[in-house]
Amino acid sequence: MHRSLFLVLLLLSLIWGGSYYFIKVLIQDFGPWTVVFLRSVLGLAVITLVMVVMRKPFQFKNTPWVSVCVMALVNTCIPWAIIGFSEMRLTSSMASILNATTPLWSLVVGVLFFGTVSFRMQWIGISAAIIGLIVLLGLNPASIISVDAHGFIAMIIASLFYGLGSHFSKRLLKVISTYQATFGTLLFSMLGSGGFALSFETISYSKIAVPQNMTVLIGLGIFGSGVAYILFYWIVQNGGPVFATMVTYLLPLFSLVWGALMLNEHIGWSMIAGLAFILVGVFLASGKGVKLSSKPKHRKNSTYDI
Repeated sequence: MHRSLFLVLLLLSLIWGGSYYFIKVLIQDFGPWTVVFLRSVLGLAVITLVMVVMRKPFQFKNTPWVSVCVMALVNTCIPWAIIGFSEMRLTSSMASILNATTPLWSLVVGVLFFGTVSFRMQWIGISAAIIGLIVLLGLNPASIISVDAHGFIAMIIASLFYGLGSHFSKRLLKVISTYQATFGTLLFSMLGSGGFALSFETISYSKIAVPQNMTVLIGLGIFGSGVAYILFYWIVQNGGPVFATMVTYLLPLFSLVWGALMLNEHIGWSMIAGLAFILVGVFLASGKGVKLSSKPKHRKNSTYDI
């Protein structure tokens, strides 16, 4: 695999590792849907400017907008909102560690719905990751779990959406460019989250102008949404959906550093041990071994039907 793929993966991990810190700060003043809306607006502005300057075609007439809308909701809008909800109850470090299960969900979804061939070692990896999740729950005699259950479950659901979205992205990128995919994703994410934010949340426009919020919004919107999604779709297109979700190898490590340095979050033994089990599980699940299934991949009539 080309070295540039790993360099871009490293850069993406650094940017998205900081996104959990940015969300944690913003969620103090804004609702989850509002945070998604604000970052989508800034991200959309970035990709639009990039496409205009680089003269990348928008191809409005030839874009499969229904498929793009579905991908935007599944792979961006909904999981972003769920992560915001989760970070109201969990530390940014814990949220990022739970998100490290994304490649496992990508494998499971691939086997169940996209005809992906599975191997024994991959299921051993999933088992190891489950042990990691149990460790993260912090089982103890005093309580059933020491982690907020709603926040924990929410992050698992967000990771499941990401796993499903990675397969949708791969199919869609067969017919549109990474720039068109990023533009469409952020456009529909903005429209969807904006509708929910205006309907269910109170938006404090004065707090947007607070210096800290402005700085964080630039990091989350311009870099964490606009730049990062161009990088992500480029990795999906050139390295495949499973390799793209390998960003979760490095993302939690960067997020732990962001959380500890910027938010003074405590990093306990259970977080380190749980992360270790999850990353080992993801590593095993990304490899190959004795084939367990040889189910042929189902092909639909269109390369972008999802």
